[in-house]
Amino acid sequence: MAIDLTRFEHGAAFAGDEQAALSAVQERLAQLQVAQIAHRKRALIVFEGWSGAGKKAALKRLVGAWDPCRVSTQCSAGSDGSDDRRHWLAPYWSALPPAGDTTIFYHSWYRRLIDDRALGLIEGKRWSRACDEINEFEAQQRDHGTLIVKLFFHVSAEQQLQRLRERQADPWRGHLVEDALPTRDAREKSTAALNDLFSQTDTRWAPWRVIDANDQPSARIAALTILADAFDKAIPSEPPVTGDTVVAFPQQKSA
Repeated sequence: MAIDLTRFEHGAAFAGDEQAALSAVQERLAQLQVAQIAHRKRALIVFEGWSGAGKKAALKRLVGAWDPCRVSTQCSAGSDGSDDRRHWLAPYWSALPPAGDTTIFYHSWYRRLIDDRALGLIEGKRWSRACDEINEFEAQQRDHGTLIVKLFFHVSAEQQLQRLRERQADPWRGHLVEDALPTRDAREKSTAALNDLFSQTDTRWAPWRVIDANDQPSARIAALTILADAFDKAIPSEPPVTGDTVVAFPQQKSA
């Protein structure tokens, strides 16, 4: 079934105790990370979405639940042309997680592709080839035993504009705004690129999960719950009996 972003702009407020639900899913993620480390499972998480969709707020709650020594966050600005001497996926290959660890890509190979498509820098066969390269790249990670979770945070155009204006108006946060206010034309071009991207890269081994981010508390809890469910499914629930992570203590001699 094709991904229709208009289905993810309702923004229903979270029903229940938001803080209790957030704490519960963070505790669940903390225990799942212990299981991940013990079983030496790799995980790769993609955070994509519109500016102003609350990606960073959700990311803070996620990494705040985990052992920081076993998770790495890679931040990419998209298409800046600074690494054109290598294959465009090379920077991401070098950041893949070792056994037992998680790498989070806050923006990823997808951001560069979307930006290039919206700017008219990549089309036709080059676009299709890039999507094929992504699918092969992700399939290779899956075949290597890596869990892949791809999140896209979606907000309506109206909600995005309101949030970005609030950021720009803040005397401190205004200095941190990276993107200009989106025009209608830019939003439409990006939406067209996204629709095509989803149709070509929403695979059975690395499906997209769209988060309705019009209500930020609900979005944070939904994103962390999706991640917890994915880890729960991919990682054995029982601890390993033997292996590199099991410490064998010498038997105490009786007096």
